[in-house]
Amino acid sequence: MTRNPWPGFLLTLLAALAVWLIAGLATGWWVEAAAILLALGYLWNQYQLWRLERWLRVGRKLDPPISRGVWGEVFHALHRRQRRQRERRHRLRRVIREYRESAKAMPDATMVLYADDRLLWWNNAARELLGLTWPGDEGQRISNLLRQPEFRAFLDTATKHSAPLTMPSPVDPRITLELRLVPYGRDQRLLIARDISRTQRLETIRRDFVANVSHELKTPLTVIYGVAEEMGEELAAEQPVWAGSIRLLQEQSARMQRLVQDLLTLSRLETGSLAEEEDPVDMQALLEEVCAEARTLSGDQNHRIELEAEPGLFVRGSYGELRSAVANLVSNAVRYTPGGGAIRVRWQADAHTARCEVADSGIGIPREHLPRITERFYRVDKARSNATGGTGLGLAIVKHVMHRHGGWLNVRSEPDQGSTFTLVFPARTLERDGVSSNRHPAFTSR
Repeated sequence: MTRNPWPGFLLTLLAALAVWLIAGLATGWWVEAAAILLALGYLWNQYQLWRLERWLRVGRKLDPPISRGVWGEVFHALHRRQRRQRERRHRLRRVIREYRESAKAMPDATMVLYADDRLLWWNNAARELLGLTWPGDEGQRISNLLRQPEFRAFLDTATKHSAPLTMPSPVDPRITLELRLVPYGRDQRLLIARDISRTQRLETIRRDFVANVSHELKTPLTVIYGVAEEMGEELAAEQPVWAGSIRLLQEQSARMQRLVQDLLTLSRLETGSLAEEEDPVDMQALLEEVCAEARTLSGDQNHRIELEAEPGLFVRGSYGELRSAVANLVSNAVRYTPGGGAIRVRWQADAHTARCEVADSGIGIPREHLPRITERFYRVDKARSNATGGTGLGLAIVKHVMHRHGGWLNVRSEPDQGSTFTLVFPARTLERDGVSSNRHPAFTSR
C-alpha cells in the first residue's frame, strides 16, 4: 500500500523553519541562516536526483536507493511500476509463445502477410502443404512463391467475405487446398489453406452416385408412367373403381420423373464451375416465354403476372441453364402465392450489375429458414411442398446456375408479406445490343 509522504515532508519543513528561527535568534544572522538551510536543501535534492539518474541508467534491475520522505516514495513508485511492466512483458511473451505454439500445431496452413503480401510468419502445416522454407522465404512475396494465375487473381481481389479459392497444392498435385484470406490488424492479412482432398473425394463419390442412380431410374420410371397412362385410358373407363388408384399412380410417377430430371440437372451443373456455353442470351425474350408459361401454370387462380424488362440487355452463358433458373423462381412464385396474388418480374442493369428480380405477394418465408433454402431437399413447409409437386431441388439448381455464370442469388422475405428472389449478374457477363460490358458506358463505374 502506498504511503502518503506529504505529512513527513511538512514535518521536515517545520523542523527546518525551527532551526532557522533558533539560529537567527541566537546569532542575529537571519539571512545567513536561511541561505545555509536553502543550500543544504538544494544539495540534498541534487544528491537524490543523482541517485535516481544513476539507478535508472545502470541499475534498474536492482533494488531502488533507500531514502526517506518524498524521494523515498518516488523511488518505490518507480520500482513498482518497473516491476509491473516486467511482469506484463513476461505475460505478453508467454501469450505470444503459446499462441505461436498452438498455431504451429494447427493442421491448416496459416501464414501472416504484411500489407504488401510479404511473408512474416507461417506454421509447420504451411511448410508441408505449400512448400515454404524457413528462413529462406521470410520477407518474400507470397505471389512469387505460389505462381498459379488463379492465386494471383485471388490475392488481388479477395476480401473478408470473398469466396475461398480451391487449387492444387504446389507440393503434391493430388492434394486439393481451400484458401481463405482474412484481413486483420494494421494492414495485415492472414492466409489460411486447408486440405479438402478427402472432402472433395467424398463429394465426387456422392455426386457420381446420385447421377448414376438417377440415370438408372429414368428408364423404369418412363415405363411406369407410360403404363399408367395406358391404364388410365383403357382400364379406368371400363372399371371406374380403379380410376382413383390409376390417377394417383400417374401423379406419383410424374413427380418421380421430375425429381429424377432435377437430380440429373443438378449433377450436371455440379461438374463444372463455368457455364457450358458463352452465347449472348436475350433475357427479355427468355422472360417473356417464362411468364407466358407461368400464366398457363396459374390457370384459374388468375395470378397477376407482370413483366418489366430492359430491352437489348444480354447475358453471356447457357440459354438452357438461365431459363431453368428463371423458370424455377417464377414457378415457385406461382405455387406459393394464393390465387389472385401479384407476381412481378423485373430485368434491369445499373453501373455495376444486372438484376433479374422475381417478387410475389405470397406466403413468405420465416427468417430462420432463409440461410438454408438453397440446400438440396430443404423445405420450409413439407406438406405444402408435396401438395404443390415441388422436388426441393429448384433453388439448389438456381444457386448452381448463378455460380456457373459468375453471379449470385439474393433472397428477401417476410411471412405473409411475400418474397423477392434476385439473380445478380456481374458486369463482365453482360452485353448490350451485341456490345460487351467492358466497352459499353452503361456498365462502367461512376
